[in-house]
Amino acid sequence: MATACPPLSLPSTSLFRGRSARAGPRRRQLTAVRCSAVGEAVVEEASPRTAEEPLLSYQLLCERYPSFRERSENVDLVVEISLQPWKVFKPDGVILFSDILTPLPGMNIPFDIVKGKGPVIYDPLRTAAAVNEVREFVPEEWVPYVGQALNILRQEVKNEAAVLGFVGAPFTLASYCVEGGSSKNFTLIKKMAFSEPAILHNLLQKFTTSMANYIKYQADNGAQAVQIFDSWATELSPADFEEFSLPYLKQIVDSVRETHPNLPLILYASGSGGLLERLPLTGVDVVSLDWTVDMAEGRKRLGSNTAVQGNVDPGVLFGSKEFISRRIYDTVQKAGNVGHVLNLGHGIKVGTPEENVAHFFEVAKGIRY
Repeated sequence: MATACPPLSLPSTSLFRGRSARAGPRRRQLTAVRCSAVGEAVVEEASPRTAEEPLLSYQLLCERYPSFRERSENVDLVVEISLQPWKVFKPDGVILFSDILTPLPGMNIPFDIVKGKGPVIYDPLRTAAAVNEVREFVPEEWVPYVGQALNILRQEVKNEAAVLGFVGAPFTLASYCVEGGSSKNFTLIKKMAFSEPAILHNLLQKFTTSMANYIKYQADNGAQAVQIFDSWATELSPADFEEFSLPYLKQIVDSVRETHPNLPLILYASGSGGLLERLPLTGVDVVSLDWTVDMAEGRKRLGSNTAVQGNVDPGVLFGSKEFISRRIYDTVQKAGNVGHVLNLGHGIKVGTPEENVAHFFEVAKGIRY
């Protein structure tokens, strides 16, 4: 049987292999992340946030609490929303409902998430003076609700699923903060990178130290794996990735390994086909692929020591159940029977039939190796 768990911005559904059919969902998932052989598939849950709100129960909750920050910074709401997909689909993992920008206020960077517009950074960081005002993030002081929610989630799911946390990667966080929000061309962050690199490196180092601490905080409060989202790293050329992203990701991983050597770390970078060989150099346990990379090719390029996650196109869930099944089997076959977390290559799209999401999990849970 397969296991299911959330793709931390793993934005989708996933499938891990466990050591044996007798292993529990939590053990199967963590075994797959560590690239060990498993006898069944593991499926990861999609949270409403990463899954673009596919569940009616989440949509109704949004009507009652229209502010995203209210939903993501209230312990009771975070727990309720995090558990919604798990209660419906019973995946092998439960992902914390949050956002990669949640730490920003604690770093002296005010922001909000505006409906129809997305993240808005009120005072973009575009000068050395502005970057100097950025503080180190202390999770215990600024996001105690995250720790409380993780502890409650562990109690709720017990050993029936693994609990996953996540953070943003330094370059992606810097991109939001310099651009002032989402961007189509990333002109401002690249202008800083290529004309005033010292300013950007200063900002990246601040995010690196803070996100390493945030990962440790999540682990100390119940997260059994943590995903790092470097969504915008693929806006960089390979050479620029090696300067502005790779060393900071590696520094985070090395720092976490010093205190939490057994914590599985997952890296997601959308559209990462041009960077695949470089991603394992960060030291993470798992690289999450989107659907633009052939799974067999991705597995080969990543090497045998790195587990892989992904990578069914979320649009496939608009197809027939037979079509969905074929795509799942194709992905699993190409991934092989060691160290694979089956999920979508990105979030579930708005309007996706809920019965097709359920079918994804049902098929995954029936897979044997």
